[in-house]
Amino acid sequence: MTIPHFPFLVANLEDRGNKIEVVSPFDGKKIATVTDATLDVVERALATAYQTFLNRDAWLSLADRIDILNKVQNIMTERVEELALEAAREGGKPLIDSRVEAYRAIDGIKICIETLRTEQGSVIPMRASASSAHRIAFTQKEPIGVVVAVSAFNHPLNLIVHQVAAAVAVGCPVIVKPATSTPLSCLRLVKIFHEAGLPTAWCQALVISDNTIATQLVIDPRVGFFSFIGSAKVGWSLRSQLAPGTRCALEHGGVAPVIVAEDANLETTLPALLKGGFYHAGQVCVSVQRVFAHHSIAKTLAEKLMQGAVKLVIGDPTNEKTDVGPLIRHQEVDRVDEWVQEAVAAGAELLCGGKRISASCYECTVLYNPPQHVRVSTSEVFGPVVCVYPYEELDAAIALANSLPFSFQAAVFTQQIDTALRAYERLNASAVMVNDHTAFRIDSMPFAGLKQSGLGVGGIPYTMHDMQIEKLMVLKSMEI
Repeated sequence: MTIPHFPFLVANLEDRGNKIEVVSPFDGKKIATVTDATLDVVERALATAYQTFLNRDAWLSLADRIDILNKVQNIMTERVEELALEAAREGGKPLIDSRVEAYRAIDGIKICIETLRTEQGSVIPMRASASSAHRIAFTQKEPIGVVVAVSAFNHPLNLIVHQVAAAVAVGCPVIVKPATSTPLSCLRLVKIFHEAGLPTAWCQALVISDNTIATQLVIDPRVGFFSFIGSAKVGWSLRSQLAPGTRCALEHGGVAPVIVAEDANLETTLPALLKGGFYHAGQVCVSVQRVFAHHSIAKTLAEKLMQGAVKLVIGDPTNEKTDVGPLIRHQEVDRVDEWVQEAVAAGAELLCGGKRISASCYECTVLYNPPQHVRVSTSEVFGPVVCVYPYEELDAAIALANSLPFSFQAAVFTQQIDTALRAYERLNASAVMVNDHTAFRIDSMPFAGLKQSGLGVGGIPYTMHDMQIEKLMVLKSMEI
């Protein structure tokens, strides 16, 4: 069987360079090869994107961008099963969830179109004072400049929509660097944009294995906006090196807390925690990780969570029956196991899991009351591990939830409106879900990591806003 090759997508430049193998995280089989971009390829992509932005006469009209996005949506709909299957193969997310991701990505294109049709600027009040007499004022939106997007592996299709489709929608030339472990969904999507009529110069894609070269792409002064999804260590480091004037948005992890009150409905709480904790083997930035349950129900909740976890089918992500797939790299399995064994040695009760299934898969693990100083309690595990902690007082649970330097989405399960409101008011989080898990998201809502968890606000309309400037016109006329 011939292994397909995916070239870089840079305008007016033929593919050349070394090849990188892309393998299935589940079984290690080679899926494809991609070209490893060199510094001269990066320079060509940047020069092309920057010249494209500077040539205002050739900017794509609003009508043209909407037309291209409509065509992209149609093509993606025709190929949705292929997109889902290939995303599952390269990223390890089970097919049932990769299908959801593919349909979300299509809906993301729709959100881009809807936002373009409804958010074009605003009227600024004038003539309310003598100094503003005889004037009207309004704003219109313009693209901020060249966008460089660096993406993560865990949602290899939908994250590209959030970063790339948003840039295309607002009229920014964009260069995207997908994760080296999951580049194929990105390259497929960018080719769909080209197929839909978008000139290559407006959307270029390249894979870079050399971090020094990738850094040069990001920190170049021709970059107007930098969009990053990935580890906090890398994101904050890159932000510190950005050229003066480059705006950015960073999205990192959260160590998400959940509070389960004494009156919570466990019949609805447990399925939500199972999904939020073990979805994509816990490789989600807002995955359920720390569950603070009232002491009267904590052990029962943990045991029922264990009973649900052991029933989840772990294995081949392309199999229709699989609930939980592999971790993205074998070393991640080793790391997760190290963190779990550390917690058990320190006194955590291991209710289930705690073992490798294979080089790529790890058992769904439930830990009861691990100490607050171990890594599963203090850092994002990014694996199939959920910790349950008993609490006596609600405010004490909230204090523990808030005790880390990370803050993203949180959740509270309760039947009492006062409990829900108290948790909402006091949890350090950008969003609090009531009677739902922390990983809930639709692509039009704000999605923001706070403190060390990120900078700026994600969500397609908010990303589009960040990638534009609002240019003000003040018109003076004695006829006004």
